[in-house]
Amino acid sequence: MNKIDVTLDPALPQQMLHACPAYRPTPLAPHMVDGQEVWIKDETDRMGLGAFKAMGGVYAVAQLLLHETGLKQADLGSDAGRAAASDVTFVCASAGNHGMAVAAGAQLFGARCRIHLAETVPEDFVQRLRAKGSEVVRSGATYEDSIAAAIKDAEDSGAVHLADGSWPGYTEPPRLVMEGYTVIAQEMRDTFASSGQWPTHVYLQAGVGGLAGAMAYMIRTNWDVQPEIIVVEPDAAPCLQHSAEAGEIVTVEGPVSNMGRLDCKTPSMLAYDILSKSADRYIAISDSAALDGVATAATLGIASTPSGAAGLTALLQDIEAGIHPDMRPLVILSEGAVADA
Repeated sequence: MNKIDVTLDPALPQQMLHACPAYRPTPLAPHMVDGQEVWIKDETDRMGLGAFKAMGGVYAVAQLLLHETGLKQADLGSDAGRAAASDVTFVCASAGNHGMAVAAGAQLFGARCRIHLAETVPEDFVQRLRAKGSEVVRSGATYEDSIAAAIKDAEDSGAVHLADGSWPGYTEPPRLVMEGYTVIAQEMRDTFASSGQWPTHVYLQAGVGGLAGAMAYMIRTNWDVQPEIIVVEPDAAPCLQHSAEAGEIVTVEGPVSNMGRLDCKTPSMLAYDILSKSADRYIAISDSAALDGVATAATLGIASTPSGAAGLTALLQDIEAGIHPDMRPLVILSEGAVADA
């Protein structure tokens, strides 16, 4: 594989999150799926927020607060720390889960938060964000519209823009988000290193690519046994695949997908840099196929969504095609059963 230029330090989020009372490693266990043993990493109740994004958003809020206020890490969450943080407002666009993580981090440390949502994001998320103390603004018809609104908001108000996607001139906040996700890969590495049973194939669903990029970075950097890495996207938004084929970031066009958290038409620059050098294969899945992944997860006792079970959906297609009969696959169920339509 080619050298990856992005640098993520897994030690920093591990140190911070291990000091957090809400932190617990999420389950990683083998399950039988269509006669195939599959390792499943269950992120559906991560830190009580229902999705893997809790790891990135909360960590990034903490790191940015240290920078903005001059606080020390030990002061975060204290009365003095909360007083200092109350002068800081975080702004971001979200398809749901990233906003929840940023809102949770802001509430935890005493900062303020404003989330821009497209019209397609379910009202359920609006209520959950407000329950976390966040202001919510409906901004445009698409996720891309809400990103533009968040950028303008931060420019006009002086708020801290905390996006999970990156582009030229904007990389540090999304790099911190991805750095927070590395804890997930480290938890899995610890389990596999202890058992000696490493996966041969890893299916990573992607929207802008933050989760997939962080997992691929860690796999290529410090896993003892190297698997095939498969990136999974909606066929309505295969922006990472098309960018990898073009050799540069491209924006794709397509209809709205029922995989709402993955329905992103332009990839993160950081994720593209990692995945273009570390991914082995790309799979685009249809909305109807994504429902099969949800149904299969339910038979295993795990409630997820078309977005959260997209990696499982791609694996089901590979099993049906008989592509790798001797594989030991790993999938991540990245979010719990929130409204996704």
